Amino acid sequence: MLREITRQKTDILAERAASILTIGGCSGGGSGDAGGEAGGCSAGAGGIACEKDSASGSVSQRACAFCGARVVLNPITDAFHIIHGPIGCSSYTWDIRGSMSSSSDLYRNSFSTDMSETDIIFGGEKKLSRAIDQAVKAHHPPLIFVYATCIVGVIGDDVRAVCKAAEKRHGIRCVPVQSPGFSGHKAMGYRLAGEAILEVVGSEPVARRQAHGINILGDFNLAGETWIVKSYLREIGVNVVAGITGDSTYEQLRRAPEAALNAVQCAGSMHALARKMEDRLHIPYVNVSFYGIEDTCASLVGIAEALGDAATIARAEAFCAEQRAACAVLLERYRANLEGRRAAIYVGGGFKAISLIKQFRELGMSTVMVGTQTGRPEDYEVIRDIVEPGCVVLDDANPAELERFMLDKGADILVGGVKERPLAYKLGVAFCDHNHERKHPLAGFVGVENFAAEINRSLNSPVWQYL
Repeated sequence: MLREITRQKTDILAERAASILTIGGCSGGGSGDAGGEAGGCSAGAGGIACEKDSASGSVSQRACAFCGARVVLNPITDAFHIIHGPIGCSSYTWDIRGSMSSSSDLYRNSFSTDMSETDIIFGGEKKLSRAIDQAVKAHHPPLIFVYATCIVGVIGDDVRAVCKAAEKRHGIRCVPVQSPGFSGHKAMGYRLAGEAILEVVGSEPVARRQAHGINILGDFNLAGETWIVKSYLREIGVNVVAGITGDSTYEQLRRAPEAALNAVQCAGSMHALARKMEDRLHIPYVNVSFYGIEDTCASLVGIAEALGDAATIARAEAFCAEQRAACAVLLERYRANLEGRRAAIYVGGGFKAISLIKQFRELGMSTVMVGTQTGRPEDYEVIRDIVEPGCVVLDDANPAELERFMLDKGADILVGGVKERPLAYKLGVAFCDHNHERKHPLAGFVGVENFAAEINRSLNSPVWQYL
């Protein structure tokens, strides 16, 4: 028996109006009823307000600053992570990301000082110092990160002083990550992680004539995606000095200043770090994305062009032409089942949303709703230019808004993360998991096939006839 899904009118909070835009209309939470062009809105770049704190009462899908710092630093495989705070913060551990390692598995452990009421009253510095000593004795890590959580920010433990003393005692790097959750949302945590990475990388530039290869910034080796990208780069003759931070080690990070170029995959998490590495280490950077045929090809050729070697450029163009032809044959098989269907997107960063819009276009599908948790003004400018009129764009959306616009726009499938999956299924909408803990790669030309197959399976599952 078919079940008809009806929706009640969802009122948009007044504080949220400027962060919702209908392309061809204006910001304000409407569904195309507001007049004027997107570029004429007063909300900011692209006609949408972004990079702001979440509106009170909106039940934001964002995470805290500690979360942002942890997801960036956790894939460093031989690092030891100590969370200085109550045990509850340690629930955010390695399994939040499906990052894989080709060497050490130390990063798959999470440790906490488990601060109690007594520690909060009298201070936790001595307890943290003992925890570092215990970690060094038991695991001998070359690098320790110590995360200051909310309660540490309140009581004022001097985490930096404790780390500095531990470095002198043990002769290893012990880096504080000043990331109390209340200091900002997830994007702030990205920047705090970047500061910690800079402490490891150092600020001593290498002579540019000695520079070679590239660093990959913002790929975290989810389901082995860094390995896929590295195989493409080897194919065109480009060496990877360090991954920051996917499948990286302390020694690889120390060699990062030797690179001739930084390729920034996730601009939201790594743009600030790339700028600082350019200023301090004189390493230029280019923005890349390895999701979908169009962006993967453009990124490989763009890296070759930025390095300026004619032979590398020729190899990149030949390799991409070969892969593009193979993928075209593959996608043609799925297009008959998918053409004309409508997609909704809600992901963390703007770069991923942009690539997903292009991927759906390659499958003959249109994007009717797109949102991000941490998109930047330049991301929304691009999104505005590549989606069709009537598409709703949201920054830092909440579940009520996602439900309203998915139903308003008749979305057939939602691409999102673990928090959006139940929402889609409750509405009878198909779902594609593009989150951090997935176990199958969606990057590169391998990811093109995996993505198309997953969209096809989810949209055309026989289960929908029973709803």
